[in-house]
Amino acid sequence: MTPTSHGRVGPLVARDDGTPALDVDALLGDRKIDIIVCCGSGGVGKTTTSAALALRAAEQGRHVVVLTIDPARRLAQSMGIERLDNVPRPVPGVTGGNGGSLDAMMLDMKRTFDEVVESQASPEKAAQILANPFYVALSSSFAGTQEYMAMEKLGQLHADRRRGWDLIVVDTPPSRSALDFLDAPERLSSFLDGRFIRLLLAPARGPAKLMTAGLSVVTNALTKVLGTQVLRDMQTFVAAFDTLFGGFRQRAQRTYQLLQADGTAFLVVASPEPDALREAAYFVERLNEERMPLAGLVVNRAGRAPGGRLSAERALAAAERLEEEQARAEGRDGPTPGLLRLHAERSRIVARESRLRARFAAAHPDVPTAVVPALSTDVHDLDGLRTVGDLLSQRS
Repeated sequence: MTPTSHGRVGPLVARDDGTPALDVDALLGDRKIDIIVCCGSGGVGKTTTSAALALRAAEQGRHVVVLTIDPARRLAQSMGIERLDNVPRPVPGVTGGNGGSLDAMMLDMKRTFDEVVESQASPEKAAQILANPFYVALSSSFAGTQEYMAMEKLGQLHADRRRGWDLIVVDTPPSRSALDFLDAPERLSSFLDGRFIRLLLAPARGPAKLMTAGLSVVTNALTKVLGTQVLRDMQTFVAAFDTLFGGFRQRAQRTYQLLQADGTAFLVVASPEPDALREAAYFVERLNEERMPLAGLVVNRAGRAPGGRLSAERALAAAERLEEEQARAEGRDGPTPGLLRLHAERSRIVARESRLRARFAAAHPDVPTAVVPALSTDVHDLDGLRTVGDLLSQRS
């Protein structure tokens, strides 16, 4: 599935380097798009990108809520909020005169899991589940729980659009592998659907001695590995959670349907480094395999080409000549060779990054790209997010 198959991106406009350009403002302005998911590996600027997109959309008239995953404290402060938590809160200072608004929140993984239990179980059973030590460990640290709960919260926000939001921007968790985000809902729901757990933990039924013996062996083995108390906590959890197991699989299926819908757009975020772009390529291919709507690629922290037409090789040669001349004439002032070497290094970095992006574009020619130059300082306020938004919207 290519981005143009959804009719959102329109004709692909070429960037200066010949790669197709991502029209960010057209994406944000498309009222048929009500979910934008920013995904990619960790450390590539997904959270800042998500916040900048959300702010730009709000100042263009959209009513936006942005869901961030464990952002740095400075980013919460950049949106004028002392503390982000599991409840959407208005971001002050949104301007533009177009009537837009921006709310922001940070995923609380355990609180979101607790909310699911509380909404699906009676108060008595919910209290029993929430107090169970095995549940506490599961909801706090089970592999894939954060990714699943991010999508669970997305579903809640999408269902709660009566609050007036017409766009949800999601910053996905910083997984070690891009596939964690896509696989987590299915992995967690498969664990919680109860079939395998009940086979291991339920007492044998009927006269089948082989089944009884088999379960006894499994139970004895689990007891040796986990300990009697842990196994008892698991059994108590399964008994209390029994009626909710199937619901998690249904919710995972609804999550996938929501992600595959025409109203969703995925942006893959990367940095101009081999590992990050390799992960981005893997993610693009997986999104296409899963028939999820891909809008484009954002490459953050790209090097800025130095001014002038002086090549790296000529700059280095000139630096060496100046160093030789200054060595022969000690004390004579002249141009600084260090500046020429800095020019050469920056030129080489930009050339290397251009080659990496060109390699990605050759493998994925239909994926529009936005390239965001590296900033000299961290983003620490709304003006910084606006600067990132401006850079995202440039198609040169």
